[in-house]
Amino acid sequence: MKKIAVIGAGTMGNGIAHVFALNGYDTTIIDISEAALDKALQTIDKNLDRQVAKGALSETQKAETLSRLSKNTELKSAAAADLVVEAATENETIKLSLFKQLDGICKPETILSSNTSSISITKIAAATKRADKVIGMHFMNPVPVMKLIEVIRGYATSNEVCNTIMELSKQIGKVPVEVNDYPGFVANRILMPMINEAVYSLYEGVAGVYEIDTVMKLGMAHPMGPLQLADFIGLDVCLAIMRVLHDGFGNPKYAPCPLLVNMVTAGRLGVKSGEGFYKHSKDSKDLVVSERFLK
Repeated sequence: MKKIAVIGAGTMGNGIAHVFALNGYDTTIIDISEAALDKALQTIDKNLDRQVAKGALSETQKAETLSRLSKNTELKSAAAADLVVEAATENETIKLSLFKQLDGICKPETILSSNTSSISITKIAAATKRADKVIGMHFMNPVPVMKLIEVIRGYATSNEVCNTIMELSKQIGKVPVEVNDYPGFVANRILMPMINEAVYSLYEGVAGVYEIDTVMKLGMAHPMGPLQLADFIGLDVCLAIMRVLHDGFGNPKYAPCPLLVNMVTAGRLGVKSGEGFYKHSKDSKDLVVSERFLK
């Protein structure tokens, strides 16, 4: 493994590229938007500056990391990669299309991985002619900080490919955990129903936003409450994952709360839209409950 291609220049994509470049890999970030690519490189630069300020990196290491990063708007620039990490929008149609194209672009031995948080790796692999070389690498946000990678084996993923990705994950300073390909994998199969239940508790009037989050923070030692976390993840992403769980298992316990559905429909997506269960401002980090949920 020498060359890495990361598909998608968003929050997850730039974080993944940051980690690979920092650990010595020539890394290309690919996105159809030149503006998104420029923003991704600016974000990486700022995050490296933070590491330098904390004494975790030297200025020389920062410069070397940036020198290993490149950007491109053409998917065909992934042709030389030894590993592709797809971090595009959590949309099944988009991912299937990307993997079908990548299968025709990349070398036969290239491993194709997806950072999907819930979509079936087996289904993604079926869009290619190299199902044995398709695997899930589910990084956690923020990628440069969080240690976990869920390594998801599709139905046809080979032992060799799984072992390679497990070892590579360790080499970039992460802790890989191997899981099998079922809806939501492990992280979101457990996390999203908890968030959905918190939304139901609000919807049914059990308690308010502040109260629900305070109970989970002080009572369960969670670093942030489930409603604040939902805002951080994006309510549209939470809804999409709940629908994957509901469709995949056919169990009504995974049905998304009507309040979550309505909020996404209304465009109240959390941090990314400026308002969800809380109001979010770039000028303040104070938690302010959205007026809609105040008594």
